[in-house]
Amino acid sequence: MSKSKKIPEFKDENEEREFWAKADSTKYIDWHKGKKTLFPNLKPSTKTISLRLPEFFLDEIKAIAHKKDVPYQSLIKLFLQEKVEEELSK
Repeated sequence: MSKSKKIPEFKDENEEREFWAKADSTKYIDWHKGKKTLFPNLKPSTKTISLRLPEFFLDEIKAIAHKKDVPYQSLIKLFLQEKVEEELSK
């Protein structure tokens, strides 16, 4: 493989994220030299929040979750994610 391009310096994570979203990483990294790595102690970057919902609304969400055979909290996260993506794409 030919010599890889130098990875630029980034001012912050957003700039780096934008760069890698558009760049062809194979021009910067020789993936043939990559090694499989496991991160067994990696903690998910989530934050616990308290959310008050009307009881009937939560019951409806739980019923939908039951039909889909998924935990209701996972379904809420999925619904929120879909709506946020929809709003951001406007």
